[in-house]
Amino acid sequence: MQQRLFVTGTDTGVGKTTVAAALVRHWRAQGRNIGAYKPVASGSETGPNGEPFWGDVEAYFAALDGQFPKERICPQSFPAPLAPPVAARYAGRTVDSQLLLSGARWWESQVDSLVVEGAGGWLSPLSDSESNADLAVALGYPVLVVARLGLGTINHTLLTVEAAQRRGLQVCGVVLNAAQPSGADESVNSNPEELARRCPAPFLGVLPYSPQGDLLHHPAFLRMIGLLEGS
Repeated sequence: MQQRLFVTGTDTGVGKTTVAAALVRHWRAQGRNIGAYKPVASGSETGPNGEPFWGDVEAYFAALDGQFPKERICPQSFPAPLAPPVAARYAGRTVDSQLLLSGARWWESQVDSLVVEGAGGWLSPLSDSESNADLAVALGYPVLVVARLGLGTINHTLLTVEAAQRRGLQVCGVVLNAAQPSGADESVNSNPEELARRCPAPFLGVLPYSPQGDLLHHPAFLRMIGLLEGS
């Protein structure tokens, strides 16, 4: 079964990588020939030997069991925790706009299924001239929206869905993800029902806080997979 998916978020830090990497692991376990692509990453961490690494890239590399090189998973990465074109300038570089798309096309020739994760929110810039939305339109993949579970998410989510649909893209689903412990935020109890009533795209449920990224066998994740594959 072929599956092409563009994973976007309502903001940065909403758990896109956690959700997308779990999808890759799940479909790979089913025997699919699948790849994972993050066109550009910014904000590196420091490894035990002082070398920089990017957590998102490592997550996909692990999800693919090291089968593909990190340079193909994410061909452009920059140390500063800023929007990619700004982080590139801090490094004395620029984001290669053509590589954003050609990097994905390489994967299309290698695998049957592909999960592409944008950087930041739907309209966040990837380069000096392209946003996540521009890349998603160029690819034409169905869009999965990962939304933050918390106060304000209804507005952010509906705006993201509307913006994607206005560009002629299919929004195959919206999932609320608990990227942080809920604490005293009472909106987490009402957000799912309110969003499901208002959202013009399929609502796929709520994923729990998973600091170790261990969503793979959680019932909520498996329900999300079932709804997503049926959309």
